[in-house]
Amino acid sequence: MISYIARRLTVGLLLALSVVTGMFFFLMLTGSDPARGALGLYATADQVATKRIQLGLNRPVVEQYLDWLSNALRGDLGISSAQNVNVIDLIVTRLPVTVSLALGAVLVAATLGVVVGLLAALKPGIFDRGLQIAIMLGFSLPNFWVAIILALLFAVNLGWFPATGYVHITDSPSRWLLSITLPVISLSIGSIAAIAQQLRNSVITTMSQDYVRTLRSRGLPARTIVLSHVLRNASPPALTMLSLQFIAAMSGAAIIERVFGLQGIGAVAINASGNSDVQVIMGVLLFTVLIVVIVNLAIDILYAAINPKVRIS
Repeated sequence: MISYIARRLTVGLLLALSVVTGMFFFLMLTGSDPARGALGLYATADQVATKRIQLGLNRPVVEQYLDWLSNALRGDLGISSAQNVNVIDLIVTRLPVTVSLALGAVLVAATLGVVVGLLAALKPGIFDRGLQIAIMLGFSLPNFWVAIILALLFAVNLGWFPATGYVHITDSPSRWLLSITLPVISLSIGSIAAIAQQLRNSVITTMSQDYVRTLRSRGLPARTIVLSHVLRNASPPALTMLSLQFIAAMSGAAIIERVFGLQGIGAVAINASGNSDVQVIMGVLLFTVLIVVIVNLAIDILYAAINPKVRIS
Protein backbone atom coordinates (compact mmCIF):
# COMPACT_ATOMS: atom_id res chain seq x y z
CA MET A 1 0.00 0.00 0.00
CA ILE A 2 2.82 2.43 0.84
CA SER A 3 4.45 1.97 -2.56
CA TYR A 4 1.07 2.45 -4.24
CA ILE A 5 0.47 5.70 -2.33
CA ALA A 6 3.98 6.88 -3.22
CA ARG A 7 3.36 6.19 -6.92
CA ARG A 8 0.03 7.98 -6.92
CA LEU A 9 1.47 10.94 -5.03
CA THR A 10 4.38 11.20 -7.47
CA VAL A 11 2.01 11.15 -10.44
CA GLY A 12 -0.16 13.80 -8.81
CA LEU A 13 2.75 16.12 -8.08
CA LEU A 14 4.10 15.72 -11.62
CA LEU A 15 0.65 16.56 -12.95
CA ALA A 16 0.52 19.64 -10.72
CA LEU A 17 3.94 20.74 -11.98
CA SER A 18 2.84 20.26 -15.59
CA VAL A 19 -0.34 22.28 -15.07
CA VAL A 20 1.32 25.26 -13.37
CA THR A 21 4.19 25.24 -15.88
CA GLY A 22 1.82 25.26 -18.84
CA MET A 23 -0.29 28.02 -17.30
CA PHE A 24 2.74 30.23 -16.53
CA PHE A 25 3.98 30.16 -20.12
CA PHE A 26 0.43 30.55 -21.44
CA LEU A 27 -0.04 33.72 -19.36
CA MET A 28 3.32 35.19 -20.25
CA LEU A 29 3.20 34.42 -23.96
CA THR A 30 -0.38 35.52 -24.75
CA GLY A 31 -0.09 39.24 -24.15
CA SER A 32 -0.88 39.34 -20.44
CA ASP A 33 0.62 42.54 -18.99
CA PRO A 34 0.71 42.68 -15.17
CA ALA A 35 2.31 46.13 -15.32
CA ARG A 36 -0.62 47.60 -17.24
CA GLY A 37 -3.06 45.76 -14.97
CA ALA A 38 -1.39 47.22 -11.87
CA LEU A 39 -1.25 50.82 -13.15
CA GLY A 40 -4.57 50.99 -14.98
CA LEU A 41 -5.61 51.97 -18.48
CA TYR A 42 -4.55 55.60 -18.17
CA ALA A 43 -0.90 54.98 -17.26
CA THR A 44 1.67 56.31 -19.71
CA ALA A 45 3.98 54.08 -21.72
CA ASP A 46 6.95 55.25 -19.63
CA GLN A 47 5.16 54.37 -16.39
CA VAL A 48 4.28 50.94 -17.72
CA ALA A 49 7.86 50.35 -18.88
CA THR A 50 9.20 51.33 -15.44
CA LYS A 51 6.69 49.05 -13.72
CA ARG A 52 7.67 46.17 -15.98
CA ILE A 53 11.28 46.55 -14.87
CA GLN A 54 10.19 46.67 -11.21
CA LEU A 55 8.22 43.45 -11.66
CA GLY A 56 11.04 41.76 -13.55
CA LEU A 57 8.96 41.34 -16.68
CA ASN A 58 11.81 42.53 -18.89
CA ARG A 59 13.71 39.30 -18.25
CA PRO A 60 13.44 36.16 -20.43
CA VAL A 61 10.27 34.14 -19.76
CA VAL A 62 12.21 30.99 -18.84
CA GLU A 63 14.21 32.93 -16.27
CA GLN A 64 11.00 34.38 -14.81
CA TYR A 65 9.49 30.90 -14.57
CA LEU A 66 12.51 29.35 -12.87
CA ASP A 67 12.56 32.25 -10.42
CA TRP A 68 8.86 31.80 -9.64
CA LEU A 69 9.23 28.01 -9.29
CA SER A 70 12.21 28.23 -6.94
CA ASN A 71 10.38 30.76 -4.75
CA ALA A 72 7.20 28.64 -4.79
CA LEU A 73 9.13 25.59 -3.60
CA ARG A 74 10.30 27.69 -0.64
CA GLY A 75 6.71 28.75 0.11
CA ASP A 76 6.99 32.23 -1.40
CA LEU A 77 4.38 33.01 -4.09
CA GLY A 78 5.37 36.64 -4.39
CA ILE A 79 3.45 39.90 -4.11
CA SER A 80 0.26 40.77 -5.96
CA SER A 81 1.10 43.33 -8.64
CA ALA A 82 -2.41 44.83 -8.49
CA GLN A 83 -3.08 44.79 -4.72
CA ASN A 84 0.48 44.90 -3.35
CA VAL A 85 -0.23 42.19 -0.78
CA ASN A 86 1.39 38.82 -0.12
CA VAL A 87 -0.18 36.24 -2.42
CA ILE A 88 -0.19 33.46 0.18
CA ASP A 89 -1.90 35.70 2.75
CA LEU A 90 -4.50 36.68 0.16
CA ILE A 91 -5.23 33.08 -0.79
CA VAL A 92 -5.21 31.62 2.73
CA THR A 93 -7.82 34.12 3.91
CA ARG A 94 -10.16 33.23 1.02
CA LEU A 95 -9.45 29.53 0.55
CA PRO A 96 -11.63 28.25 3.45
CA VAL A 97 -14.75 29.58 1.70
CA THR A 98 -14.18 27.66 -1.53
CA VAL A 99 -12.93 24.51 0.19
CA SER A 100 -15.98 24.50 2.48
CA LEU A 101 -18.29 24.71 -0.53
CA ALA A 102 -16.45 22.09 -2.61
CA LEU A 103 -16.01 19.54 0.19
CA GLY A 104 -19.55 20.12 1.42
CA ALA A 105 -20.93 19.60 -2.08
CA VAL A 106 -18.92 16.39 -2.53
CA LEU A 107 -20.03 14.99 0.84
CA VAL A 108 -23.68 15.74 0.09
CA ALA A 109 -23.35 14.35 -3.43
CA ALA A 110 -21.65 11.18 -2.20
CA THR A 111 -24.29 10.53 0.46
CA LEU A 112 -27.40 11.29 -1.58
CA GLY A 113 -25.92 9.91 -4.80
CA VAL A 114 -25.33 6.51 -3.20
CA VAL A 115 -28.83 6.43 -1.70
CA VAL A 116 -30.56 7.48 -4.91
CA GLY A 117 -28.40 5.22 -7.08
CA LEU A 118 -29.07 2.18 -4.91
CA LEU A 119 -32.81 2.82 -4.79
CA ALA A 120 -32.95 3.26 -8.56
CA ALA A 121 -31.06 -0.01 -9.10
CA LEU A 122 -32.96 -2.09 -6.54
CA LYS A 123 -36.48 -0.85 -7.30
CA PRO A 124 -37.08 -1.28 -11.05
CA GLY A 125 -40.26 -0.12 -12.66
CA ILE A 126 -42.12 3.11 -11.97
CA PHE A 127 -39.90 4.03 -9.02
CA ASP A 128 -36.73 3.63 -11.09
CA ARG A 129 -38.17 5.60 -14.00
CA GLY A 130 -39.19 8.41 -11.64
CA LEU A 131 -35.69 8.55 -10.19
CA GLN A 132 -34.25 8.53 -13.71
CA ILE A 133 -36.32 11.59 -14.57
CA ALA A 134 -35.11 13.30 -11.38
CA ILE A 135 -31.51 12.40 -12.26
CA MET A 136 -31.88 13.84 -15.76
CA LEU A 137 -33.28 17.05 -14.30
CA GLY A 138 -30.27 17.22 -11.99
CA PHE A 139 -27.98 16.89 -15.00
CA SER A 140 -29.74 19.58 -17.01
CA LEU A 141 -30.26 22.31 -14.39
CA PRO A 142 -27.42 24.90 -14.36
CA ASN A 143 -26.07 25.31 -10.83
CA PHE A 144 -26.21 29.12 -10.99
CA TRP A 145 -29.93 28.92 -11.87
CA VAL A 146 -30.51 26.56 -8.96
CA ALA A 147 -28.56 28.96 -6.72
CA ILE A 148 -30.73 31.93 -7.73
CA ILE A 149 -33.97 29.99 -7.15
CA LEU A 150 -32.82 28.72 -3.76
CA ALA A 151 -31.70 32.20 -2.70
CA LEU A 152 -35.03 33.76 -3.71
CA LEU A 153 -37.12 31.06 -2.05
CA PHE A 154 -35.29 30.14 1.15
CA ALA A 155 -33.27 33.30 1.83
CA VAL A 156 -35.30 36.24 0.51
CA ASN A 157 -38.89 34.97 0.85
CA LEU A 158 -38.68 32.58 3.82
CA GLY A 159 -35.62 34.02 5.53
CA TRP A 160 -34.39 30.60 6.67
CA PHE A 161 -30.86 31.15 5.43
CA PRO A 162 -28.67 34.23 4.84
CA ALA A 163 -28.81 35.49 1.26
CA THR A 164 -25.19 36.61 1.21
CA GLY A 165 -22.04 36.40 3.28
CA TYR A 166 -19.84 33.76 4.87
CA VAL A 167 -19.25 33.06 8.56
CA HIS A 168 -16.05 31.25 9.54
CA ILE A 169 -16.57 28.00 11.41
CA THR A 170 -14.34 29.22 14.24
CA ASP A 171 -16.63 32.21 14.81
CA SER A 172 -19.90 30.26 14.94
CA PRO A 173 -20.32 26.66 13.70
CA SER A 174 -24.09 27.01 13.45
CA ARG A 175 -23.96 30.26 11.46
CA TRP A 176 -21.18 28.78 9.30
CA LEU A 177 -23.43 25.86 8.43
CA LEU A 178 -26.31 28.20 7.60
CA SER A 179 -24.08 30.37 5.40
CA ILE A 180 -22.91 27.45 3.23
CA THR A 181 -26.10 25.37 3.08
CA LEU A 182 -27.68 26.96 0.00
CA PRO A 183 -24.38 27.26 -1.93
CA VAL A 184 -23.54 23.63 -1.17
CA ILE A 185 -26.95 22.43 -2.34
CA SER A 186 -26.58 24.47 -5.53
CA LEU A 187 -23.18 22.93 -6.24
CA SER A 188 -24.18 19.37 -5.41
CA ILE A 189 -27.33 18.94 -7.54
CA GLY A 190 -25.49 17.94 -10.70
CA SER A 191 -22.98 15.82 -8.77
CA ILE A 192 -25.76 13.88 -7.03
CA ALA A 193 -27.24 13.06 -10.42
CA ALA A 194 -23.88 12.00 -11.88
CA ILE A 195 -22.94 9.73 -8.97
CA ALA A 196 -26.43 8.25 -8.72
CA GLN A 197 -26.51 7.42 -12.43
CA GLN A 198 -23.05 5.85 -12.34
CA LEU A 199 -23.79 3.79 -9.23
CA ARG A 200 -27.19 2.67 -10.51
CA ASN A 201 -25.68 1.27 -13.72
CA SER A 202 -22.81 -0.35 -11.85
CA VAL A 203 -25.10 -1.97 -9.26
CA ILE A 204 -27.39 -3.35 -11.95
CA THR A 205 -24.38 -4.86 -13.74
CA THR A 206 -22.98 -6.32 -10.53
CA MET A 207 -26.34 -7.80 -9.49
CA SER A 208 -26.33 -9.90 -12.66
CA GLN A 209 -23.00 -11.58 -11.82
CA ASP A 210 -22.84 -15.29 -11.02
CA TYR A 211 -21.43 -14.82 -7.52
CA VAL A 212 -24.49 -12.77 -6.51
CA ARG A 213 -26.79 -15.59 -7.60
CA THR A 214 -24.60 -17.99 -5.62
CA LEU A 215 -24.91 -15.85 -2.51
CA ARG A 216 -28.67 -15.75 -2.93
CA SER A 217 -28.82 -19.51 -3.29
CA ARG A 218 -27.00 -19.84 0.04
CA GLY A 219 -29.83 -17.98 1.72
CA LEU A 220 -27.95 -14.78 2.61
CA PRO A 221 -30.27 -11.83 3.34
CA ALA A 222 -30.69 -9.43 0.42
CA ARG A 223 -29.53 -6.52 2.59
CA THR A 224 -26.27 -8.31 3.44
CA ILE A 225 -25.63 -9.18 -0.21
CA VAL A 226 -26.18 -5.60 -1.34
CA LEU A 227 -24.26 -3.78 1.38
CA SER A 228 -21.39 -6.25 1.90
CA HIS A 229 -20.81 -7.56 -1.62
CA VAL A 230 -22.64 -5.70 -4.39
CA LEU A 231 -21.96 -2.18 -3.17
CA ARG A 232 -18.30 -2.96 -2.52
CA ASN A 233 -17.76 -4.20 -6.08
CA ALA A 234 -19.97 -1.58 -7.72
CA SER A 235 -18.47 1.46 -5.96
CA PRO A 236 -15.13 1.96 -7.82
CA PRO A 237 -16.72 3.63 -10.90
CA ALA A 238 -18.72 5.88 -8.56
CA LEU A 239 -15.51 6.81 -6.71
CA THR A 240 -13.93 7.83 -10.00
CA MET A 241 -16.98 9.97 -10.74
CA LEU A 242 -16.71 11.46 -7.24
CA SER A 243 -13.15 12.68 -7.90
CA LEU A 244 -14.31 14.31 -11.15
CA GLN A 245 -17.19 15.97 -9.35
CA PHE A 246 -14.82 17.47 -6.79
CA ILE A 247 -12.84 19.11 -9.60
CA ALA A 248 -16.12 20.39 -11.06
CA ALA A 249 -17.15 21.73 -7.65
CA MET A 250 -13.87 23.62 -7.23
CA SER A 251 -14.33 25.30 -10.61
CA GLY A 252 -18.08 25.84 -10.25
CA ALA A 253 -17.66 27.44 -6.83
CA ALA A 254 -16.54 30.68 -8.49
CA ILE A 255 -20.01 31.22 -9.99
CA ILE A 256 -21.85 30.19 -6.83
CA GLU A 257 -19.69 32.55 -4.76
CA ARG A 258 -20.81 35.39 -7.00
CA VAL A 259 -24.49 34.54 -6.57
CA PHE A 260 -24.29 34.42 -2.77
CA GLY A 261 -21.75 37.23 -2.35
CA LEU A 262 -19.07 34.96 -0.91
CA GLN A 263 -15.49 36.18 -0.99
CA GLY A 264 -13.78 32.91 -1.87
CA ILE A 265 -10.92 31.90 -4.07
CA GLY A 266 -13.12 32.25 -7.15
CA ALA A 267 -13.53 35.99 -6.58
CA VAL A 268 -9.76 36.29 -6.12
CA ALA A 269 -9.12 34.47 -9.41
CA ILE A 270 -11.66 36.55 -11.34
CA ASN A 271 -10.25 39.85 -10.04
CA ALA A 272 -6.69 38.70 -10.73
CA SER A 273 -7.61 37.74 -14.30
CA GLY A 274 -9.11 41.17 -14.89
CA ASN A 275 -5.92 42.84 -13.64
CA SER A 276 -3.53 40.40 -15.36
CA ASP A 277 -2.12 39.68 -11.91
CA VAL A 278 0.06 36.71 -12.83
CA GLN A 279 1.39 36.11 -9.31
CA VAL A 280 -2.12 35.74 -7.87
CA ILE A 281 -3.37 33.64 -10.79
CA MET A 282 -0.44 31.27 -10.40
CA GLY A 283 -0.92 31.11 -6.64
CA VAL A 284 -4.62 30.30 -6.95
CA LEU A 285 -3.87 27.67 -9.59
CA LEU A 286 -1.13 26.06 -7.49
CA PHE A 287 -3.31 25.85 -4.37
CA THR A 288 -6.26 24.52 -6.35
CA VAL A 289 -4.23 21.85 -8.13
CA LEU A 290 -2.61 20.70 -4.88
CA ILE A 291 -6.02 20.39 -3.20
CA VAL A 292 -7.30 18.37 -6.15
CA VAL A 293 -4.21 16.13 -5.96
CA ILE A 294 -4.75 15.54 -2.22
CA VAL A 295 -8.45 14.73 -2.63
CA ASN A 296 -7.79 12.42 -5.58
CA LEU A 297 -5.04 10.69 -3.58
CA ALA A 298 -7.52 10.10 -0.75
CA ILE A 299 -10.02 8.64 -3.24
CA ASP A 300 -7.29 6.47 -4.79
CA ILE A 301 -6.42 5.11 -1.33
CA LEU A 302 -10.07 4.33 -0.70
CA TYR A 303 -10.28 2.72 -4.14
CA ALA A 304 -7.24 0.54 -3.33
CA ALA A 305 -8.76 -0.46 0.00
CA ILE A 306 -11.94 -1.60 -1.77
CA ASN A 307 -10.14 -3.27 -4.68
CA PRO A 308 -6.62 -4.46 -3.73
CA LYS A 309 -5.91 -5.44 -7.35
CA VAL A 310 -5.25 -1.79 -8.29
CA ARG A 311 -2.24 -1.64 -5.96
CA ILE A 312 -0.18 -3.76 -8.33
CA SER A 313 -1.40 -2.13 -11.54
